[in-house]
Amino acid sequence: MSTEAHRDLSFWHATVDDDLTPRAALDGDLDTDVAIVGAGLTGLWTAYELQRRDPSLRITLLEKNIAGFGASGRNGGWCSALFPASTSALEKRHGRDAALTMRRAMVNTVDEVGRSVAEAGIDCDFVRGGTIVYARNNSQWRAAQHEVELAGSYAVDRLELWGAERVHARDAQGAVYDPACARLHPAALVRGLARVVEKRGAMILEQTAVRNWQSGIARTDRGDVRARHIITALEGYGASVAQTKRTVLPLYSLMVATQPLEDSVWESMGIAHGQTFSDGRHLVIYGQRTADNRIAFGGRGARYHWGSAIRNEYDRVDRVFDHLIATLHDLFPQVPPLTIEHAWGGPLGVPRDWHASVTYDPTTGLGGAGGYVGDGLSTTNLAGRTLADLITGRDTDLTRLPWVGHHSPSWEREPLRFIGANAGLVAMTAADAEERATGRSSVIARAMSPLIGH
Repeated sequence: MSTEAHRDLSFWHATVDDDLTPRAALDGDLDTDVAIVGAGLTGLWTAYELQRRDPSLRITLLEKNIAGFGASGRNGGWCSALFPASTSALEKRHGRDAALTMRRAMVNTVDEVGRSVAEAGIDCDFVRGGTIVYARNNSQWRAAQHEVELAGSYAVDRLELWGAERVHARDAQGAVYDPACARLHPAALVRGLARVVEKRGAMILEQTAVRNWQSGIARTDRGDVRARHIITALEGYGASVAQTKRTVLPLYSLMVATQPLEDSVWESMGIAHGQTFSDGRHLVIYGQRTADNRIAFGGRGARYHWGSAIRNEYDRVDRVFDHLIATLHDLFPQVPPLTIEHAWGGPLGVPRDWHASVTYDPTTGLGGAGGYVGDGLSTTNLAGRTLADLITGRDTDLTRLPWVGHHSPSWEREPLRFIGANAGLVAMTAADAEERATGRSSVIARAMSPLIGH
């Protein structure tokens, strides 16, 4: 792809202070200490943290496109404490103490990202303003109250229940405010991080596709890379490699960005700089106020494609974009007519049990992390710190977190994968419609809840 084509990947790529010119590709066989497959945030944070622990390590990142090409550069810009599996689900699987330790690690990671970008001198519009999740019908309001009550019993998250007088979304009975979230510019973060690790001695080889790997060697289309440690950091794109094809399902999420809005419009919406927003529906939506006063807004709804296919044409679906625009106007009817200046999308990675993981085998030197289900802006940083401790042989609080060593089951073969994934999207849409119509918690949603990590 050309530099111009990379600019078209998303609003974030179009506005990042970087010319996006691809770096050099691998040219023949290479020896290194750590080979990282994928130069998104998982791979880059791992390199960054390894450099902090052992500056002598030779670190090589192998990237099929350019650093930040995938979800790391195209997402909604929420650096939140969200984890794909809920605290109650983690408690059922790992026990209460482990679940609370994981929650504390996620909450602390939001500030850790802020400290790291400040330390590295990365200007990515990081502002910790929190998240507002509106409750717009009786069912959502009851769920919001329960969420705050449950968080209080765990005493980790500092959620606040806001009444209707504090919010400005249509039909909102109130909202849950979570302070553990920062707004940022994702492409500025990932591209800036790439420059930092490269300046500190890591080698980033772009336009280099890894075909497969095993202990001690990663085989690419341009030569073999021999390394003591091989770390896979592919997220949704793991589905495009034969040996990880069924470990993750690539689910598309799409976004739009509007023209800049006047401060008075934002005041009428009740959204301050640094804040992100959503509501309590099941088919996820997410938005932020960008540093230049645009609405960057996204959501699920694009279908899963047969065989876990990932193609450029799937990044843009007019039906979904139209739905996002209509949703924005429904959420904030006080907003004037909007000009959509950018529309884009891309795949995120979904493990079969909706449980992110970090793995490393000191015997083989093979490891990796992923399965963030769209909650990766902070989780990748925690993964990078954890992998760096595992690779350097440290026994720390991070290496004892319950996601370390977790192995999700494989996704079903087709056609079951296709039927199940798309049926799930239909079910969540139906659940939202049921709750709007009845005001009661959806039977469909309760049935689906265990399947999506809740």
